[in-house]
Amino acid sequence: MSGFMTQGATKFISQVQALCGPEHREWGEIFAATYADTLQNALVADGAERIFVLTGDIPAMWQRDSTAQMRPYLVPAQTDPELADVIEKVINRQMFNMALDPYANAFNQAANGAGWQTDDTEMGPWIWERKYELDSLCYPAQLAYLFWKNTGRTSHFNAQFEKAIAAMVKVIRQEQDHAHSPYHFHRGEERPEDTLIEGVGRPVVQTGLSWNGFRPSDDACVYGYLIPSNLFAVEVLRHLAEIYETVLHKPAEAHEFVALADEIATAVRQYGMTKNAAGEAIYAYEVDGGSNQLLMDDANVPNLLSLPYLGAVAADDPTYQATRRTILSPENPYYYAGSFGAGLGSPHTPAHCIWPIALAVQGLTQSDRTEKARLLDLLANTTAGTQRMHESFNVEDPSQFTREWFSWANMMFCELVMDYFDLRVIQ
Repeated sequence: MSGFMTQGATKFISQVQALCGPEHREWGEIFAATYADTLQNALVADGAERIFVLTGDIPAMWQRDSTAQMRPYLVPAQTDPELADVIEKVINRQMFNMALDPYANAFNQAANGAGWQTDDTEMGPWIWERKYELDSLCYPAQLAYLFWKNTGRTSHFNAQFEKAIAAMVKVIRQEQDHAHSPYHFHRGEERPEDTLIEGVGRPVVQTGLSWNGFRPSDDACVYGYLIPSNLFAVEVLRHLAEIYETVLHKPAEAHEFVALADEIATAVRQYGMTKNAAGEAIYAYEVDGGSNQLLMDDANVPNLLSLPYLGAVAADDPTYQATRRTILSPENPYYYAGSFGAGLGSPHTPAHCIWPIALAVQGLTQSDRTEKARLLDLLANTTAGTQRMHESFNVEDPSQFTREWFSWANMMFCELVMDYFDLRVIQ
């Protein structure tokens, strides 16, 4: 064993490969390679109580990516204390990051000044990038909650956790009134998606929604209220209320989280909806609280497709189902179909490229095992011989792909394989 592989993880890989059997041999081979890869190559010890998580071929730790990278390990961690220790140390590092700067999305392993230090924002030596993304606050909080539910542990609900959560909630509330926000961001690059207009983004109307500077793709939002992230925040705030009520015995904070969740949920219903071409009510992707809305979906999670996966809506919810039908169709400008598959792409990557992450989410958010198998076969057949998932691949030529090593995508494939065999995270 090397890196952070444990006997429990090794046993789990063998278990899943056996379930794949000869019928799905390629699934099993890719699962074994990718499930081991994150533990062996993406994790770096950070003192005795923390672990730093590389996103892959970029030497930084994203709050979002690192959560998704750890999530499939929650299943064997239910019976493997050594693997549970690994996840807890990752959570400790996430909370250190969030408490340090809740506006940052990606962090350095040490205070080494790497990354985008020339950006016009409040950078620091620990920060790789400071693009504010609401989901970067939500993901670590969700991992902390799921870790408790799957292992029964509460030791990670410590002083650092409470400090981080206080910073998180302060920012979510602050960004309900973005006109008075202290946050600004400007990057002097040619790519307009990498900066905010006038450093603060387009104006938004105060609605109760919480503003978001950048999408999970790290591209700038067109309109500042990203609806999938707001719905994700509602779910995570309710999780935090349960933690503070049940474990930390702090009912005042729990009440605050519920009240904030209710405000955002009400605002989504009032301002976060649009209609598709058939006249059905669906979730908008982004809105400004006024007359502007985007009917689209982006491959990066949280997106509209992923809402049931994140626990934010029920998979059979009529509004979600109407939204799903719309975004998995040409009505979504970032839905691409070709000789090697169809699915969600992103303005972050070239046209006609679809994302394995989104294909995995497409499988995880519906119950038809035949469809799950079809998507797993599609993913296995489009690795360009690498047996690894990539950021995106061209629907006419999978050998044209972006990002050779993208651990988040690898782990989403693993989670869909697990889901196919009913091996799921307790939520």
